[in-house]
Amino acid sequence: MFVIMASVTIASGPAAAQQETSPPAKAENPSGLPIPRWVSIRAREANLRTGPGARYPIDWVLQRRKLPAEIVGEFENWRQIKVQDGTVGWVHKSMLSGKRTATVTAARVRVLQAPDTDAPVAAFLEDGVIVALNGCEATWCRIAIDSHGVDGWIARSALWGIYDGEAVKR
Repeated sequence: MFVIMASVTIASGPAAAQQETSPPAKAENPSGLPIPRWVSIRAREANLRTGPGARYPIDWVLQRRKLPAEIVGEFENWRQIKVQDGTVGWVHKSMLSGKRTATVTAARVRVLQAPDTDAPVAAFLEDGVIVALNGCEATWCRIAIDSHGVDGWIARSALWGIYDGEAVKR
């Protein structure tokens, strides 16, 4: 058993903390996909701009691949995203992936071998660790960190990147 820790690098700009409780009303958009929805950052670096286009200034540079983000708006090939600390900006859609990830939101979270509080512990995760979401039920999510061989169950209340009541299927 081991502990996995994470570090986050986001360059420049103010941010406000936020907690997501449920998705706002869905709207029509260029992609035809629902808004809001969850995605992850595909690129090692993604410029977060003040508007939907390359001519807009860069406010932030997201430097964490697989970071979960919520799409809250769309304009042509640009997506307005919100990250965990509440920062909102625009990125080109090529910087995003539809793969579901989530961020651990507490220190020393137990990853269990089964979706049961009495199940054996597979690992401990620290605040900020990014996990792949392999499915979520009412109170549990199946997660994985392939690079560390971690696979198991975590309480969904310890994750950012999933809506209340949302079922995730892999």
